[in-house]
Amino acid sequence: MTALMYSKNSLAADVKRNREETRVSATESQTGRFRQRRRTRSAIVNAAAELLRSGTTTPGVSEIAAAADVSRRTVYQYFPTVEQLLLDATLGLLSQTAVDNAIGQADPGGDAADRVSAMIRALADLSSQTMPLGRSLIRLTVDAPADNTGQPKRGYRRISWIESAIEPLRSHLDDAGFERLVSALAMVIGWEALIVLQDLRGLSPGEQADVCTWAAHALIQAALNEHPDPV
Repeated sequence: MTALMYSKNSLAADVKRNREETRVSATESQTGRFRQRRRTRSAIVNAAAELLRSGTTTPGVSEIAAAADVSRRTVYQYFPTVEQLLLDATLGLLSQTAVDNAIGQADPGGDAADRVSAMIRALADLSSQTMPLGRSLIRLTVDAPADNTGQPKRGYRRISWIESAIEPLRSHLDDAGFERLVSALAMVIGWEALIVLQDLRGLSPGEQADVCTWAAHALIQAALNEHPDPV
């Protein structure tokens, strides 16, 4: 009887472990595909930005595709209109360096909360330049026909910034917990959050940054509370 009970318990443990491994593998696979799509999207936007920087006023799809080393079809898969692509590229030219530097200089010791705070402040400082473009980009992606690919329509740059800012937390969270925190922070960092706080609450840029920072810190603490470090 004891041997039978042990066998059943062992079998149940194996089934549970297999399910967990399958779930982790699925998460890794989905994350891998997402990152590959994000790299392709980034290559297209960076190519458009370089063309704009070089003085090409309105680069066409063929020029952008050639510079990114992708097909025209691939460009249209990620950007239904050239207007959306050029808006995204312009926003990158306006914000990429400032936000990258803010995150990198925030805390060499690796305090994720301080790095996120610095990112939010940098985005808020740029809001007077980027907000009108951000509103236009949101309009274009919201009005675009729905698709079933599961591919993000915008925000790859923001997701990269968030991942970079909270990188010190990777050793404290499992993969699913880290990805969940990235998704949660995406809701309180960026134009959507600033637009809500401006339009619905009438807050000034400084107040918007304070609220976003407070919300981001609360989410980080909640994620850490769910995954306490082993004693």
